[in-house]
Amino acid sequence: MTRPFAFTHVRLVDPESGYDGPGGVIIRDGVITDVFRGAPPALSPDIQVIDGLGQMLCPGLIDLRVKTGEPGSETKETLKSASRAAAAGGVTSIVVQPDTNPVVDEPAMVDFILRRARDIELVHVYPAGAATRDLGGQEMAEIGLMKDAGAVYITDGDRPIVDSKVFRRILTYASGFGMMVAHRPVDPWLAKGSAVHASEFAGRYGLPSVPAIAERIMLERDLAIAEVTRARLLVDQLSSADALESLARGKAKGINVVASVSINHLSFNELDVGDYRTFAKLDPPLRAEDDRQALIEALATGLVDIVVSAHAPEPAESKRLPFDEAAPGSVGLETLLPGLLSLFHDGRMPLTELIATVTLKPANLLGLKAGRIAVGAPADLILVDLGAPRLIDADKLLSKSKNSAFDGRRLQGEVRMTLVDGRVVFGG
Repeated sequence: MTRPFAFTHVRLVDPESGYDGPGGVIIRDGVITDVFRGAPPALSPDIQVIDGLGQMLCPGLIDLRVKTGEPGSETKETLKSASRAAAAGGVTSIVVQPDTNPVVDEPAMVDFILRRARDIELVHVYPAGAATRDLGGQEMAEIGLMKDAGAVYITDGDRPIVDSKVFRRILTYASGFGMMVAHRPVDPWLAKGSAVHASEFAGRYGLPSVPAIAERIMLERDLAIAEVTRARLLVDQLSSADALESLARGKAKGINVVASVSINHLSFNELDVGDYRTFAKLDPPLRAEDDRQALIEALATGLVDIVVSAHAPEPAESKRLPFDEAAPGSVGLETLLPGLLSLFHDGRMPLTELIATVTLKPANLLGLKAGRIAVGAPADLILVDLGAPRLIDADKLLSKSKNSAFDGRRLQGEVRMTLVDGRVVFGG
């Protein structure tokens, strides 16, 4: 839209101010220039008016953990297909993981991702750089140069950095640049060959399993090293109640740590694997119901900071295999918001606090101006019908891969319009 325009008669949800009520915004040149509460003021004739009909207007979602297949495995997902799925799901910013082919472990690859995103011109795409060369866990990647090129944090993705000396060197070096390090806490020896969470259910189904203690063991090490290096640590996708105890102690000691949880682990438990349902095979695996409830409580209290989609596309040939041979992962860009809204509809969290976990908190973590509805903020906004019923059909998702753990689940909440820098990229 080239003309200034306004959203009126919306349910304005701003996580920064905590406001949840009637209002609207005025947008000029891709930026929010006015925010009003209650009835709209008198608007000049040059402003195009969009009546929100009482639907929710909130900041666009910021997803810190998105895997694509580009470059190298474009049959899984391309940056363009991931961007289209993100726009449809109300996600206006994504952080793509470095586990591509070639790996994003040097500044030229960071630049490639940023240039591709500019060419696509849909949602904001931010690259995460690899912590070690070729994700090998041994030789440190070019952290400083990748930061200068535009990488927002470093991580080895699904691969834990086992060598504690290497991990300490990475955190020390990254700390000098003010660079955040994300790490998946899992003991690789306890997790080797596993397919599900270690429990009575796993034993009954005869599936190789990993105990929750594997997460806690590695998290304790990570927190200890983060404490002595004073590095910024993002604990990637906590999944167990045991690990939450370690996280609480670390935060109480003043360690510079934040933690994320995937929408999958807030929505499902190990029983959702059902009769060897490979769409529910994830990494980390789905845990017990007690773990799921503990994660929801940790999110509500602020112990866990951020929710991610953990978008991990896998084509049919990687999923239609015996359960222990199937690739783990689920697409999630289009189901992140309705999955999250289930916690609101169930009365588990206020809407402003819930939305903050996918907008304001990740924005603050990355130093972005987005994630809030305020004068001067970019017009990265979504209009959402909170009560719209949805039956998730994986075949109708825009992601190239259709491996959705939410396939067949009934949810509420549908994105009607997505704006990025004031441009309508979905709906309208």
